[in-house]
Amino acid sequence: MSATPEPPPPHVRAAFGARLEEPELLEGGLAWRCGADGEVVLKPVSSTAEAAWVAQALDSLAPEEVRLAKPLRSTDGRWVVSGWAATRHIDGRPEPRHDEVVAMSLRLHAKSRVLAYPRFLDARQDIYALADRMAWGEVEFPLQADKGGRLYDVLAGSRREIRLRPQVVHGDLFGNVLFAGNAPPGIIDFAPYWRPAEWAAAVAVIDALAWGGSDAAIVERWSHLSEWPQALLRALLFRLAVHALHPRATTASLGGLEYASQMVLEVL
Repeated sequence: MSATPEPPPPHVRAAFGARLEEPELLEGGLAWRCGADGEVVLKPVSSTAEAAWVAQALDSLAPEEVRLAKPLRSTDGRWVVSGWAATRHIDGRPEPRHDEVVAMSLRLHAKSRVLAYPRFLDARQDIYALADRMAWGEVEFPLQADKGGRLYDVLAGSRREIRLRPQVVHGDLFGNVLFAGNAPPGIIDFAPYWRPAEWAAAVAVIDALAWGGSDAAIVERWSHLSEWPQALLRALLFRLAVHALHPRATTASLGGLEYASQMVLEVL
């Protein structure tokens, strides 16, 4: 069994103005809700440079019909204190409203396209960064066949040149979008990638097919997006590579991506 996550220490809570109340571990086990009014959410970060960049970027964005969990500065002006970053709490929970997530993705990325290339991306070496580079044909790496590598190799041969503008995008919207009735969808995290907005939308579609119970017609409903078949293919290759590289992935958990691959093959 995994150990219980450590809550943010008192000096971190105090730095973000959340000294008084005991922190509450939120669903998912990664973030803690703190403060007398419960309005501060603290989350440990693995990269100070990335977390500070994300906070500054989100602080500058105001996408239409999107609720952002706005980042908070510490009392001395820092975005990160002792490996912790803070945001405002927003209400809601993930729901299978997949088309709304894709539409929100496009609104978000219409604003984030003005952001400059984040230099910390060059130094990222985690499995998600490796899978991303593999999906776009920038690097090669051996993948375990029965965890997605075999299907990845079959599909990779269908890649064709793509002419879409790269920009800062959120590459992991599934599970990070909250709904609260008729309120606009809310974003609680931001996973930055330098890829086209169409690719980010395609990742949301692949995730919805593989793990969200979406109907197959979602592929066609967004087929008006530029170079959609190739964007979908790269999104699928990305998820297959992540699955094959992830230490907790199993052959059983591959089933959703195998289903999604059938939908992608129909449009290639």
